Amino acid sequence: MNSSDNKNHWENVYETKNPDQVSWTQKKPQTSLDFINSFGLGKEAKIIDIGGGDSNLVDFLLEEGYENITVLDISDKALEKAKQRLGDSASKIKWIATDITTFEPTETYDIWHDRAAFHFLTTSEQVAKYIDLANNSINGFLILGTFSKNGPAKCSGLDIQQYDEESLSTKFNGDFDKIQCIGEDHTTPFDTTQNFIFCSFKKH
Repeated sequence: MNSSDNKNHWENVYETKNPDQVSWTQKKPQTSLDFINSFGLGKEAKIIDIGGGDSNLVDFLLEEGYENITVLDISDKALEKAKQRLGDSASKIKWIATDITTFEPTETYDIWHDRAAFHFLTTSEQVAKYIDLANNSINGFLILGTFSKNGPAKCSGLDIQQYDEESLSTKFNGDFDKIQCIGEDHTTPFDTTQNFIFCSFKKH
């Protein structure tokens, strides 16, 4: 799927479905918050949420006092929904609508968070671009959450790439040291279970 087809796919998903109709919705992204807080950085830390869509992570980060948050997603519609939900607080966030594989950052980040975006990259070229981007854009920590080997093989009608601790760590071991990996069962809004692997890394 090329970049414009991909964008059209996600615009359609966010145009036609509410949060309770998509599998990735979490009321509170506790695992992500725990990882972010475990790094012990100040509230001025620069955090980017990759594929953040209309996830609630940004709400909780604002609530906890983080001041420097960027949300990136391929879908304008997803970001629009998040902005509407946040109301006046939306102005405190940097919003970037782009495909991660064509993202050209103008700054570096202390924390790069990605829950369920990386696993949509299924070609070696896409994965290599992402790793290169992470290597050049992160000066602190990386958090990645993907479907595990026990998780789904597809999401939103698209093929995904499953990972385990070893395969995920190997992808990033050039510039990062693994801190911790945990498994997580995510309960979807339809009461099904999806198994994730979450890993955190520190830049060399």
